[in-house]
Amino acid sequence: MQTSSVIAVLSLVLLVGCSETIVEADISPPFSGTIFIDPDIITDTDPSAYSSMTYTGRASRTMFDRRDGGGWITLDPYLFDTSFDDGLSIEIQVNPEFSTVGEAQNQAVFYADAVGRLPTSLRTDVETMWIHEGVFPFGGGNNNILIHVGQGEAYIRDSILEETLVHEAAHTSLDPLYAISTEWIQAQNTDPTFVSTYAQDFPMREDIAESFVPFLAVEYRSDRITASLKNQILEAIPNRIAFFRSLGLDMYPIN
Repeated sequence: MQTSSVIAVLSLVLLVGCSETIVEADISPPFSGTIFIDPDIITDTDPSAYSSMTYTGRASRTMFDRRDGGGWITLDPYLFDTSFDDGLSIEIQVNPEFSTVGEAQNQAVFYADAVGRLPTSLRTDVETMWIHEGVFPFGGGNNNILIHVGQGEAYIRDSILEETLVHEAAHTSLDPLYAISTEWIQAQNTDPTFVSTYAQDFPMREDIAESFVPFLAVEYRSDRITASLKNQILEAIPNRIAFFRSLGLDMYPIN
């Protein structure tokens, strides 16, 4: 695990300010955070559903920016209507601090391609993507994925960009439906432990996102992970894995 990723605070759901009680499990979680468990769960050579992008000009948008303590800002970003070959679309909003349309579009295309490697089920509720400069954690929620490209460079160096995007997109598309559902709470209560100390410390906010990356690893990328890692996951959260499996999620373009 690279120092840059360890130092960076793990991504948070935007605007969730409620405090959560730390939950003690019967046994210790096997990981600190699951974006780090294996860099090859999704890679930059995997297929992407990204298909096309159109620059539509600049117009007023309200965006979240983690810099200067974090907060909402209203500005006129570069706007890109972005399509995926499964019928989904995202408006990518790029901060005008990127000095030219070309520079902004390069960022938009790069992250559209990366997000296109995520399952359809994780992109369903992603309506916008905010892209800023700066070394600050990514974020998910508010029908959005937040990108700070300096932090993105650190994730790329550590080969965990796609795993991080899975985590954030799970916040956006899965948390609103399932984070406080009876079935999910039952899975939490009957599993031996949490998959990570991050999930354990923030069970309402982080458990789904932290658990989905391992689910993806054991169910769809078992040929890319070690038997030991697979066993650690299945021993820690078998009921959460079964919960995700029961949803019949659309996993395109992952196969």
